Amino acid sequence: MANAQIEQIRTQLKENPVVAEGASLEEMRAGIDAMGGMFPSLEDVTAAAVDAGGVDAEWFDVNGGDPGRVLLYLHGGGYVIGSVQSHRPMIERITKAINGRVLALNYRLAPEHPFPAAVEDAVAAYRWLLAQGVAAERIAVAGDSAGGGLTLATLLAIRDAGLAMPACAVPISPWTDMECTGASIESRAAVDPIVQKEILLQMGGTYLNGADPKSPLAAPLHGDFTGLPPLLIQVGDAEVLLDDSTRLEQKLQAAGVEVTVEVWDEMIHVWHLFAPMLDKGREAIDRLGAFVQKHTA
Repeated sequence: MANAQIEQIRTQLKENPVVAEGASLEEMRAGIDAMGGMFPSLEDVTAAAVDAGGVDAEWFDVNGGDPGRVLLYLHGGGYVIGSVQSHRPMIERITKAINGRVLALNYRLAPEHPFPAAVEDAVAAYRWLLAQGVAAERIAVAGDSAGGGLTLATLLAIRDAGLAMPACAVPISPWTDMECTGASIESRAAVDPIVQKEILLQMGGTYLNGADPKSPLAAPLHGDFTGLPPLLIQVGDAEVLLDDSTRLEQKLQAAGVEVTVEVWDEMIHVWHLFAPMLDKGREAIDRLGAFVQKHTA
């Protein structure tokens, strides 16, 4: 039986697409940021602007939360659109689910700041957290879509810099292959209301700006995952990026990484964004929260 809630969301997305065809970059950015105002804020979560090692960011806190537990959050948007504002309702719910603090980044976007600017900002913010006295074993990293790929790239960069690794990470519907070679790019195209191959390649080209599309810091699918912390990957069965997760799982396992991949039946790309009106969105965020709490206790 089809999920009535996800079908309602599909209808809304068809009528009001996240990225309208023919929209300018400014219009796309304004459109996705407007999503952040679709749902009311949670009363027990507060947010405050902060400079995180030179990176524009916001601290999210929940009443009664553990101030020593921190999740570094990296929003999606193909590295060219998106912000803390576009993902605010989702970040608030994640803050509550982990019962800690979330540092959400407005990392620099392409084309103004192409690859590897986003990775540099994420690592700079992680260094800043460590310098603030936050223990690495109490830090998690998470992100969705491009931010999910950036989560993995950040882990690789942290490891290669010789920094203490965070406790765990949660890539959500991650984009890990800049060349879009997974079978699901075609096999799920008819059922994905948000992402399609053409826009991925367009955004990827803008971000790469001539860089190697197989660079592990841009396309983590091609990375060496030795030494990465435990990972929870959440992906929908009805999204073109499904195989970016399933192929990644095989490589992570081969590298000895503790990884759990959850494939959610009928769910679309980053369904967590619709948690206020989608039971499965709330459930996924709760599972994310339990995973982070377990590994940052």
